[in-house]
Amino acid sequence: MKKLLLVLALTPFIFSCASKKKIADLQSQLSQLQAKSDQSIGKAKADLSDCQSLTASLQGELKKRDADLETKNGQLKSLQEQLDYMKKTNTNLLDRLSDLSVINKSGAESIRKSLDALNDQGKYIKDLNSSIQRKDSVNLSLVMNLKRSLADVNDEDVSIEVKKGVVYISISDKLMFASGSAVVSNKAEVVLAKVAKVINDHKDLDILVEGHTDSVPISTDCIKDNWDLSAKRATSVVRLLQTKFDVDPERMTAGGRGEFEPQANNSSRAGRKNNRRTEIIVTPKLDQFFNLLAPPSASK
Repeated sequence: MKKLLLVLALTPFIFSCASKKKIADLQSQLSQLQAKSDQSIGKAKADLSDCQSLTASLQGELKKRDADLETKNGQLKSLQEQLDYMKKTNTNLLDRLSDLSVINKSGAESIRKSLDALNDQGKYIKDLNSSIQRKDSVNLSLVMNLKRSLADVNDEDVSIEVKKGVVYISISDKLMFASGSAVVSNKAEVVLAKVAKVINDHKDLDILVEGHTDSVPISTDCIKDNWDLSAKRATSVVRLLQTKFDVDPERMTAGGRGEFEPQANNSSRAGRKNNRRTEIIVTPKLDQFFNLLAPPSASK
């Protein structure tokens, strides 16, 4: 009985302790739930703020795209107007080109003929350059052979050079003739023999022999004046080359220049000495020379 009374007496105390513990647990759970709620609300607010920023950015981008689209539409409209104008212009041009077709054909034919003429001219220039180079090579060979053959002759009496594209062999009056005479000396014959041998090896070249005097007048029973003297001396040289050294007479020309092509001033003794000379000029054959200069035929 005492035990029962003790239990009954302790029962309210036991129930009171159990309720306090449960309440404390509930309060703890409530605090945790409140903290989680606050955390969720904070995160939601942050997400909402991000969404609002993104929305604002998207709206700005959309406005920009709308503005770009409006600009593009304006450009498209302008391009369409230009295209319509060009179509109209092209139609007019096609009509004009149709009218000009005959003229264009004539112009094309004229251009073709001009190009053909230019091609012919280019070929002519190329052939001319080749001929000039070939002639220069022949001249060089001729000069070397002559100088080699006349190496033992005094340079004051014989000079060899290329002038105006041809070879000049200049022989002094002292070596060639006696004063006032047109008879070739024996010493000169030796020189002419060597010259003839070289020019006979170049049968495709012509020979022009010129007599030159100084300005001192001359008049004898056989010689009328310097014209006469220079011509007779040139003729004597040509005749000797033909008869004694077998140079083809068809290749040769004799001419007298008198005193009118001096090399030096006739006022001095040395100048007059230089002017008294006989020149043997080796040239291309005239027909070949003129063919070389002739331009291509316009009818080609």
